Amino acid sequence: MRTVTVLGAGKMGQAIVSGLLRAGWSPEAVIATARSEARADELREAYGVRVEPNAEAVRDADVVVVAVKPQDAGALLEELAGAFTAKAPVVSICAGLPVAFFEKRLPDGTPVVRAMPNTPALVDEAMTVLSPGTHADAACLDAALELFKPLGRTLVVEEKHQDAVTAISGSGPAYFYYLAEAMTEAGVLMGLPRAVASELVTQTALGAGRMLRESGGSPVELREAVESPAGTTINAVRQLDKHRARSAVTDAIEAARDRAREIADEYA
Repeated sequence: MRTVTVLGAGKMGQAIVSGLLRAGWSPEAVIATARSEARADELREAYGVRVEPNAEAVRDADVVVVAVKPQDAGALLEELAGAFTAKAPVVSICAGLPVAFFEKRLPDGTPVVRAMPNTPALVDEAMTVLSPGTHADAACLDAALELFKPLGRTLVVEEKHQDAVTAISGSGPAYFYYLAEAMTEAGVLMGLPRAVASELVTQTALGAGRMLRESGGSPVELREAVESPAGTTINAVRQLDKHRARSAVTDAIEAARDRAREIADEYA
């Protein structure tokens, strides 16, 4: 079993650590790093994993996951310049940062895989999308896939699509939470107790997602199956169209994609 180091065990880093353990990895095969000793103690107590200083964690790893914020990645790689070898694959989950960012800061020939998971990794329902770099062969990609499969579903795409992936699935949970918030508030406005409105919205979201996954129908087909002629649903959708909700969603996702591109330019 490979030894995996997660540099920066924040929310996503912690999700990877916990997912590996649930998938049967030994705590001895998982190493984490943390900003403070208090955080390190939390990780040890919660998961029983090794928590080491950054340089030691990298030297002991067969695969290194870089899970720090994009603005911290450059300084981290500079700090650890002598710790990396060209043998251990490096998997980045730093939003917006391209493979080239890592390849020019790591030893020549280091295999790099860019990954974009999302926060439902915390409940094993993540969508993770991977893109191999110049030196990442099939074995390296398989090693990266092995890390994320316990967290949900995985796809592999060309790196040129990663900014769009970030905008849709990386940021996507927030869009659904935004809609859920609006629907819940509408229920309260109409007199429902907040707990009732929240339960209605949550279960409806879960059911709709499962229908999308399992029915084989397109979003259009599933929506039209709910819309009776002159009924409540079609009147509601008419209002959404009147307020250009579809265009607003497109604009929002494009704005997220553009910000991902800006991040790459800012920290390159």
